[in-house]
Amino acid sequence: MNDSYISDIPSIHSEIVRKSEEIGFTMPSDLYIGTLLKTLMASKPKGSFLELGTGIGLSLAWMVDGMGEESRLTTVDNDPELIEIAKHYFGNDNRLDIVCEDGAKWIKAHKNLEFDLIFADAWPGKYSEIDEVLRMVKIGGFYIIDDMRAQPNWPEGHENHVNRLVDYLEKRDDFNLTKMNWSTGLIIAVRTK
Repeated sequence: MNDSYISDIPSIHSEIVRKSEEIGFTMPSDLYIGTLLKTLMASKPKGSFLELGTGIGLSLAWMVDGMGEESRLTTVDNDPELIEIAKHYFGNDNRLDIVCEDGAKWIKAHKNLEFDLIFADAWPGKYSEIDEVLRMVKIGGFYIIDDMRAQPNWPEGHENHVNRLVDYLEKRDDFNLTKMNWSTGLIIAVRTK
């Protein structure tokens, strides 16, 4: 098996990569995360989804590609420039709600919502507001986080945050957890109760 051959890359992906390079965006998601998200999204054909950390929209491209026609996806980021880029590429898709807001504030204001899949790719939802976000995952739903392996752009001491988060997730009894030393390092958790 050659897992480096990925044949179903979203058609918009290369344009978003080009735009990332143009504006100097240095935190794009990789292809492996994207293909996994697309597959998991397809498992919930009428799903409700949340992405925390839109970035420039690379993960969003994969998620949109995997969504069913009756699905809904909310993506949240606090960077107005990046949100405008995401709106440029995805603003005409009526299944999407692209939100420019501080993630922690958005989570606190919407903590009663439930989602079939949450991809937490920002500080809020991964290192802060974790309890609120985990309560937002439906039973049988996915909580996905990446960048669990050391990254070149990590600030000093960031590994301590990662270790505390992993330890916290491992101790919970309401999620089944799979840690994957693959791609940038993933945790896939499914809520069981």
